Amino acid sequence: MLWPLGATAGLLALGWLPRVQQSPQVAWAVWGAAVGLLAWQVLLALRFRSGGMPGLTFTTPRAQHYIQACCQLSIYAYWGQFWPPVYQYFPLLLAQMLFAYAFGMLLSWTRKQPYQMGLGPVPIILSTNLFMWFKDEYYPLQFVLIAVGVLGKVFVQWERDGRRVHIFNPSAFTLALFSLILITTGQTSMTWAQEIAPTIGLGPHTYKVMFAVGLVAMYNFSTTPVSATAAATLFIGSGLVMAIAGVPYFVDSDIPAAVFLGLHLLVTDPSTSPRTTVGRVIFGMGYGVSVFALYAILGALGAPTFYDKLLCVPILNLLVPTIDRLVTRLGDRPLFDRLGFSGPLGRANLPHMAVWVLFFGAMTMRGVTDGMHPGDALPFWQQACEAGKPKACDRMLNIEANYCRDNAGWACNELGRHFTEGRLVSADAERAFGYFSRACEARYQPGCLNMISEPTDAVVATAPRPFDLRLLLREGGPNLLEMNEPDLYARACRHGWTEACPKAAAAR
Repeated sequence: MLWPLGATAGLLALGWLPRVQQSPQVAWAVWGAAVGLLAWQVLLALRFRSGGMPGLTFTTPRAQHYIQACCQLSIYAYWGQFWPPVYQYFPLLLAQMLFAYAFGMLLSWTRKQPYQMGLGPVPIILSTNLFMWFKDEYYPLQFVLIAVGVLGKVFVQWERDGRRVHIFNPSAFTLALFSLILITTGQTSMTWAQEIAPTIGLGPHTYKVMFAVGLVAMYNFSTTPVSATAAATLFIGSGLVMAIAGVPYFVDSDIPAAVFLGLHLLVTDPSTSPRTTVGRVIFGMGYGVSVFALYAILGALGAPTFYDKLLCVPILNLLVPTIDRLVTRLGDRPLFDRLGFSGPLGRANLPHMAVWVLFFGAMTMRGVTDGMHPGDALPFWQQACEAGKPKACDRMLNIEANYCRDNAGWACNELGRHFTEGRLVSADAERAFGYFSRACEARYQPGCLNMISEPTDAVVATAPRPFDLRLLLREGGPNLLEMNEPDLYARACRHGWTEACPKAAAAR
C-alpha cells in the first residue's frame, strides 16, 4: 500500500506548484484526484485488513515502453521550443502519470489481482497528451480521460495467439471515444486539441524530426510497413487531388504535421497491429485511407477536421484478426518472399526502412514536407477562387480569418471587403464594419477609411504592409518578426505577391 500512497502524496505535492496554482480548477482537480485515490486506498485497506492482499511485482522494463516514451519525449522537447505552453504543461503531465500508476494499482487490487509495476503507463500518458489536453477550467476531465484509457486496457480484451490481450491501443481508444463525445456535443472548445494540431508543425524542421524519431521506432519494432504505407497513401492521394482539382486536399500540406505524427507514434503500437509484414502494409494503408475519408466527412458535417487521425484507430484495431486471417489465406507467395514481405517481421525491416527513407527523401525534395507548399500562399487561393476551383473560396476566407485573428490588418480589411461586396459571402454591413474596425485597430489605414465611408463608396484596399507580410508568409511556422525586409520581400515574391518582387529585386 506504500506505493499508491506515495503516488498519491506526490499528486498532493504537485498541487502546490506554481503552474498548478495559477488555475484554481487545476489545483482542485489535482487535489480532488488525490483525495479520491486516498479514499479508495482506505477502502482496500479495510477490505484486506485480515490479509490476502494481492500484492505487487516488478517487471523488467520492456523496450516497447521505454523506447516509445523516449521517442515521445523527443517530440515534446522539439515542440516546446516553438510553443511554450508545452514546457509549462509538464507538471500536469507528471500529475497524470502519478494518477495512472495509483489508479492502475488500486484497480488491480480491487479485482483481487497483483499489479505488475513497469513503464507501461508512461507512453500511454505521453501519447494521449500529444493529441488532446483539456483546458485548465475543465482539467478534471483529463483524469477521466486517463482513467478511461486504463479501464479500456484492462476490461476490453480478447484472445489472441493463445493469450488474453487488450484489443485497442489504450491512448487511441480513449482519444477516439472522447473525440466522438466532443464532436456530438459540440464542446471541442473545452480542449486545446484545435491549437495542438497546428502548433505541432511550428518548428522549421518538424517533419524531419518526426521522421527521425519514427525511424527509431521502426528499427526496434518493425513498424515501417505501417507508417510508410500510411504516409505513401496520404501523399499519393493528396497528389492526385492536386492534379485533378488543382487545389491541395489538406489546404497547406500534402499530409498535416499532426497526422504525420499520428502515423509514427499513435497507430504503430505493436501489440494492437497485425503480426505479419503484409498485414501491417494493409493496416497502414487502411489508416491512410481512413484519415483521407474522415477529413472529407468531418468537413462536410461541419465538425473539426483534426479529429480525422484519431477516430479510425480503434476500428482498425478491431480489424486486426480479420487482416491476419486474410494474410494467412494468401498462403505461400514466392513474390512476397523475394520482396521480403513474408516470414519474420524483422527479416526485411532494414530494406523496408531504406525504401521509406528514399520515399521521404523524394517527398522532401519536392517540397511537400518542411518546404513551402502551394497552399501556404494566399495569392494561390485568391487565384483558385477566381478560377472557381473546388472549395477554393471557402478556404481562402478561412485562411484570411485565421490571419485576421493573428492581427493582420490587411486580412481583416479583406474580410470586410467580402462582406461589403457580397460576392463570395452574403452582404452583411454589420460584419463588414466589425472587420474594418479590427483592421483599423491593427493600424491598417484602409480599414479606418472604410469604417467612415458611405455604403456606396468603393472599398479601399492596398498591398499588405511589411508587418502583415510577417504574418501572411509564415508557412505554418512562427511569425517572421525577426526577418529583415529584403528577405521578407523575396519570400513574398515567391508566394505570389507580385508587388513585392520589384522591392526584392531592388534590395539585391
